[in-house]
Amino acid sequence: MHYVKANGAEIPALGFGTFELESADAQAMVKHALEVGYRHIDTAQMYKNEEAVGRGIAASGLARADIFLTTKIWTDRFSDGDLQASVEQSLERLGTDYVDLILLHWPNPDISLKETLDALNEVQERGLARNIGISNFTRALIDQAVETSGNPLVTNQVEYHPYLNQAPVIDALSTHGMALTAYCPLARGEVFKDPTLERIGKAHGKNPGQVALRWLIQQDNVVAVPRSANPDHVASNFDIFDFNLTEEQMREIAALHSDDGRMINPSFAPDWDNAA
Repeated sequence: MHYVKANGAEIPALGFGTFELESADAQAMVKHALEVGYRHIDTAQMYKNEEAVGRGIAASGLARADIFLTTKIWTDRFSDGDLQASVEQSLERLGTDYVDLILLHWPNPDISLKETLDALNEVQERGLARNIGISNFTRALIDQAVETSGNPLVTNQVEYHPYLNQAPVIDALSTHGMALTAYCPLARGEVFKDPTLERIGKAHGKNPGQVALRWLIQQDNVVAVPRSANPDHVASNFDIFDFNLTEEQMREIAALHSDDGRMINPSFAPDWDNAA
């Protein structure tokens, strides 16, 4: 397993995501992913599957210390007091005393970022989370969060795949010693139809999804958290540590970026950075 180091954290570069997994699937797939070799599990309060994720971890038989567990705080729990209580509730659902990483799931302009980050810092200082970070923050918001937080932030989890240029975010994170954690790393399955990724994959005996994931984790300070409810796909997504893409192949894949590559863009999203 390859690890990404960021502001004191050591994050397994490939994690298993659980977005949109119903409880039964979440439990079964988390257990399966851990059996395959994943050691990083990603969930969130908003996914409503923390209990199932916790059951999957318990069923794996692995020691808690061997698993890097991430969850995220939903924006309606960002007030001081409410945030800390929500984390305690997440831990209870997950069946653990701590998470390895906790993130603010989206920016919330209606609550002071200082109030939210002070509460998040307190969560870390109480030992409820080993590391803290953010998700779906733009370059300007990353800078603001780093300046505001007393404790180091270790990652910003954002949509990232071959069709979306995240250069401004990557540059900001690099400046602050933070990692980028990529969600939707397979572009909701679109990578599997891509002739460039298919051609590069054939050269390595890999499928287009494996190439897309390799492209991500072969970049400095990038973590990827693919999600699947298919046991075979969960296993194949993990089978990316036995080959390397050439510099030319890395450039070819980066050239797939497009202006309309973003797939996750809810009404409450911030004004995204323009990478042009």
